[in-house]
Amino acid sequence: MQRKITSTLVLGLGKVGSLVATMLHETGFEVTGADVKIREDYPFSVKTLDIGSPSELVKILKGFDAVVSCLPYSFNLSVATLANKHGVHYFDLTEDVPTTKAIIEMSHAATGVMAPQCGLAPGFIAIVGASVANRLDKIRSIKLRVGALPSHPTGLLSYAFNWSPEGVVNEYLNDCEVIENGQHKWVSPLEWLERIVIDGLQLEAFTTSGGLGTMCETYAGVVENLDYKSMRYPGHAQLMNFYFHELLMREDRKKAGEILVHAKPPVSDDVVYIHASAEGWQQGSLVREEFVNAYRPVKIAGREWRAISWTTAASVCAVIEMVNNGTLPDKGFIKQEEIDFDKFMETSNGRLYSGQPHGGPLEDG
Repeated sequence: MQRKITSTLVLGLGKVGSLVATMLHETGFEVTGADVKIREDYPFSVKTLDIGSPSELVKILKGFDAVVSCLPYSFNLSVATLANKHGVHYFDLTEDVPTTKAIIEMSHAATGVMAPQCGLAPGFIAIVGASVANRLDKIRSIKLRVGALPSHPTGLLSYAFNWSPEGVVNEYLNDCEVIENGQHKWVSPLEWLERIVIDGLQLEAFTTSGGLGTMCETYAGVVENLDYKSMRYPGHAQLMNFYFHELLMREDRKKAGEILVHAKPPVSDDVVYIHASAEGWQQGSLVREEFVNAYRPVKIAGREWRAISWTTAASVCAVIEMVNNGTLPDKGFIKQEEIDFDKFMETSNGRLYSGQPHGGPLEDG
């Protein structure tokens, strides 16, 4: 097998970016991590880089086959534009809808891969959801639910900000794309409250932005109902509605995020719940197909990583593996829901989702 990607640049060495770089390095890729400040020792090479300087970024980009942006979403469009201009494969983790739409537009004439939304949600949840839906002859509905939660919640919010506060605030305030009764539309976040029980644990789920990626476009005219919701412990949605709308914190998103992180800082012992279901017909009978799982911290490269970190990082790393080995196209836009679930799970990084240890170096054979 001729590898399509040898050298990879990972931009942003935060909680997820450092793990993305580590996992790619462990898988056998040549990896360089870049950030404004290098805060610790890594098993891969590193560079200091002013992300806000296009000239510096272009200079470093030209030496790599692929770039993975693990930066705040506001940087992604400029990184994607430069990667596209210089024929460098581009991957990111964004849930920001306008950013993704702009990347889709530029991907039409791309000579490399343009693959945003490669994280957990959007990302892995779309791969799972499509896999569940593909078991049906005719699909009535697809419902995708993800909850990244502290294992031992405290207080009324019952939450910890293990993920980017900027991203969480956007998910809670930006409109949500759905298909309802066959109509593609936008609805308010923190609504459509429902109860979900996983292994006896009661959770609530409500609309949040960005989790579906491009699925509404893909399934338009195919399903009657399609939506994505975040899962939290009961009572969370009501308090967040109070916080953002009655206290008007929606008017200052940056400050809103700072207050929330100060009140509910990250915890090490977390859990990620996945609940994907599809209803429809198999051989003339109406059935419901499901994928339900709970993911907890795992040890990778001798260090234990939070569930939210590895479930996000493993997804983009698995997609990079699939582009590298030719399972996925080597140019143009990649829709997450078109990625084959079984082949994804066979990758060194995808195996983690089935409870297997990290797969180690890839083989060129």
